[in-house]
Amino acid sequence: MSKTYDVAVIGGGHNGLTCACYLAKAGLKVIVLERRHIVGGAVCTQDDLIEGYKIDVGSSAHIMIHLTPVVKDLELEKFGLEYIDCDPFAFAPMPDGKGAIYFWRDVNKTCESIATVSPEDADRYKKFVAEWEKLNEGVFQAFLKPPTMMNLGRHMIFGTKSKNPADMVRKLMTSYGALVKQTFKHEGLRAAMAWLAAQSGPPPTMSATGDFLGWHSMIHKSGVKRPRGGSGALTQAMARCLEHHGGEVLLNAEVAKIEVENNETRGIILENGERIEASRIVSNAHVHTTFLNLIGKENLPEGLAERIENVRIGNGFGMIVRCAVSELPDYTAAPNGGNAADCHHGLQLLCPSMDYLEKSYADYMNGIPSKNPSALAMTFSSVDPTLAPAGKHTLFIWGQYYPYELSNGENWKDIENREADKLIDVVNAYAPNVKNSIIERFVQSPLDL
Repeated sequence: MSKTYDVAVIGGGHNGLTCACYLAKAGLKVIVLERRHIVGGAVCTQDDLIEGYKIDVGSSAHIMIHLTPVVKDLELEKFGLEYIDCDPFAFAPMPDGKGAIYFWRDVNKTCESIATVSPEDADRYKKFVAEWEKLNEGVFQAFLKPPTMMNLGRHMIFGTKSKNPADMVRKLMTSYGALVKQTFKHEGLRAAMAWLAAQSGPPPTMSATGDFLGWHSMIHKSGVKRPRGGSGALTQAMARCLEHHGGEVLLNAEVAKIEVENNETRGIILENGERIEASRIVSNAHVHTTFLNLIGKENLPEGLAERIENVRIGNGFGMIVRCAVSELPDYTAAPNGGNAADCHHGLQLLCPSMDYLEKSYADYMNGIPSKNPSALAMTFSSVDPTLAPAGKHTLFIWGQYYPYELSNGENWKDIENREADKLIDVVNAYAPNVKNSIIERFVQSPLDL
C-alpha cells in the first residue's frame, strides 16, 4: 500500500530541503526522497572519509544564503545551526611573497590593506563597492520575488539607483576580465578579484559577466560564513526543522519514475518498487533527469523535450583536494609558523595574474587539465576546531579549470592524483610547508562533483 503526501520533494539537497521546510511549516504533509545515505547534496559533511576529520563533499563557504531570510524564517538556530563569521573573508598573497591583500567585512579596513600594495587602488575599490552594492541590492531583491516581468523590471532595472544607467548597462554587458582591468591598476588585485569572480564558472573573457565581478561588493554585506561542524550542519539543521514540522526524510530512496496520468502527477515510484503518492511533486534533480528520465518524453507537451535536450551542460570546470594536515599554510607573504592567523580565516586566493588565469582556461577549452591551475585554499579548522583532532587541521584546495571529457585520451581515474599533486604544488609555492604537512587526502575530480 502506498503512502500519501501533499508534496513529495525529490532530492535532499539544500534547495530541496529549503522548499520542503517552508511547505511543512505552512501545514502541508511533505516527504523528501534522498538517494544517498545522508541529506545535503552538495552541502554535506562526512566523518567517514578521513578518520578523525569532518570533510565537506561539496560547497564549503556559505555566502548568498545570508542575503536571504531563510535561516531566520526557518529558525535554524533552534535546530542546532551555528554560523561562524570568517573575517577576513579572503586573503590574496602576492606571488613574489612581498605583501598581501586582506578582504575584510569592513570596507575601510579592506582599503587600508589594499593601500599597502597599491595606494591608488584603495580609493578605486571603495568606489567600486559603493557602485555595485547599489546595483546588486536591486538584483537580489528580484531574486527574492516571483520572476514576473514587473518584478524583474522594478528591482533589477529601476531598483539599481544608478546615476548613469547607460554606463551601468555597459559594465554589465562587458566581460569581468575587461571590467577588472578598467577598474583597478595593480595586477595582484586584478588577479584576486578576477579569480573570485571565476568561481561562478565563466572565463574572464565571456561577455555579459560584469556582475560576476560586481557581486564581490555584496560579500561585504553577507560575509563568508561557516556552520560550526562543517558545511553539512546547515542541511542537518534543515532536516531537523522539517521533521519538527511534521515532514519526513527518506534516505537511500532513489526515484525511478514520476507517475503521470491525464497530464497530472500522481506519485513517485522508487527503485525498490515502493510507491509514494503525492499530487504535487518538487524536483531538486537536474532538469534533464527530471523531465527526460523521471517524467519521460511521452508525458511532456509537444516541443518541450526538444527544448530541454538543448539545455547545454558545461564540460565541468573544477576539482578539489581535501587534506588532513599537521599544520596550516605558512605563507611567505604572511609568515605564521603554521599556526592559525587572519590569513587562514576565509578564501585564500592563489592566482598570480590575469594572463595566468586566461591560459588556464585556454587549456580547458582544448580539453586538457590546466597545466598551471589557479588555486583557492580553505582552512576552516582555523576558526572551527571541531573539524579536526587537537593540533591538526583541514586544508581544502579547489582548482580550475578541469574538463569532464578529456581530449587527449586520458581518463580521470588514471590522472586525478597527478592533477591533485599539481594543485598542492600551487599552494606550496605560496606556503612552502604545505606539501610536507599533508597527513592524508581525499581527491574529488570533475567526475565526482
